[in-house]
Amino acid sequence: MPIGVDEAGKGPALGSMFAAAVHVERETVLPDGITDSKQLTPARRDELATTLREDDRIGVGVAEITIAQIDDPETDMNSLSVLAHAEAIEAVACDAGLETPITGHCDACDTDADRFARRVADQCGLECTITAEHGADDDSPIVGAASIIAKVERDAHVESVSAAFPDCGPVGSGYPSDPNTRAFLESYVDAHGKLPSCARESWSTCEDVLAAAEQTGLGQF
Repeated sequence: MPIGVDEAGKGPALGSMFAAAVHVERETVLPDGITDSKQLTPARRDELATTLREDDRIGVGVAEITIAQIDDPETDMNSLSVLAHAEAIEAVACDAGLETPITGHCDACDTDADRFARRVADQCGLECTITAEHGADDDSPIVGAASIIAKVERDAHVESVSAAFPDCGPVGSGYPSDPNTRAFLESYVDAHGKLPSCARESWSTCEDVLAAAEQTGLGQF
């Protein structure tokens, strides 16, 4: 059975992105209720992630793409998504002691699913065959399992980010559309005159908040 791979946190303005890979010999090993993580409550995701990690028959690998990598002008999010998927595959292959060649199935992070699959295979340091599909986290239980692990990792990361900035309100989900995230950024910039270390400075949302604060400061003179 192929390794399932998915990511969480590609679009937020705050924090790292995570990819997870899950391997099982037989799909029947997966716990009941596996589906796209977005269709599950946080409590159910946590429960399923714990079950997946504690079952010796299930291999799990996780890769983190940091803010520094995301803000690096020499790369882009599509390339970083490829890197994250490849690193997660390598991690689960090590965790599960898999022999090469291996196969993997990804939730495509590119408009061209076949191109994304080729790039992941080329990036991976192991001999592998990769396929990709849009909506694979909903259609494929093994990719759905990976989406749950990735989302739980991302949520735990956001909680740690929020705990590191207790004086500026909740960071929210980190997504640009989240009013709590926008309010957090504005509060921090108002208080410190710069973006917080958890911000993806290259994101337009963060650039806009910083520019608005600078403009307000100029208007006071």
